[in-house]
Amino acid sequence: MTILMEKPELVSQSDFQNHADESKELVLDGGFPVPKSLSGEGFLAPEINSFGNSFRDYNAESERQKSVEEFYKQQHVNQTYDFVQKMREEYSKLNRMEMSIWECCELLNEVVDDSDPDLDEPQIQHLLQSAEAVRKDYPNEDWLHLTALIHDLGKVLLLPKFGGLPQWAVVGDTFPLGCAFDEANIHHKYFKENPDYNNPSYNTKNGIYWDGCGLDNVTISWGHDDYMYLVAKENGTTLPSAGLFIIRYHSLYRKYIVLFNMQFIL
Repeated sequence: MTILMEKPELVSQSDFQNHADESKELVLDGGFPVPKSLSGEGFLAPEINSFGNSFRDYNAESERQKSVEEFYKQQHVNQTYDFVQKMREEYSKLNRMEMSIWECCELLNEVVDDSDPDLDEPQIQHLLQSAEAVRKDYPNEDWLHLTALIHDLGKVLLLPKFGGLPQWAVVGDTFPLGCAFDEANIHHKYFKENPDYNNPSYNTKNGIYWDGCGLDNVTISWGHDDYMYLVAKENGTTLPSAGLFIIRYHSLYRKYIVLFNMQFIL
């Protein structure tokens, strides 16, 4: 996939303010309204997800719980070191199609992330919410606004025109391959069915790696993160290295970042 950059059509801040005055809602810079809190004393972030549970509670009973666990079973069984090498070789060709960033964003109207216990809405909503939230908190870091907007665009891998990969090969928490599967991983028990689980080259703590080797030297389970990193890098992105780091590793547990990349402080 090749990303085309076009100059956006800008709307004045006064237009946003007019909308806010008419609707009695808070409107962020991008024009997206934020509902007022019931107390009238400010704007509060929700403490529960769409299903009435705390965020990222994979064991809470909900309509999503069983499907999320089944997703992680498939992911943990099928994501192997050899599989990732094949996917990186295939998708690093970037020979699928050419489109603008917004065209790519619109494709995510067709995508729901089966691994997410908190949300069952199309992913384009997540992109816009992420970008607006970051812009509100870090108004002067334009590279971070863009990073938040595009961080999940690699989920187009689920669509037929990008290969129609199964959900377990695109979304979900990521983890290193080529070393033992840490028990901190969600639904760790299913790794016992992974072909790499009993491979003596891969089933020790560090496996084929060493402490402080750097994440660039570690094979991470394949998915939208690594694909979007490849797209950005090979298209000559001007994002700083921190932006690329976020895109590539935003689904990876912090523990692994510390283990393999001791020079980073997050």
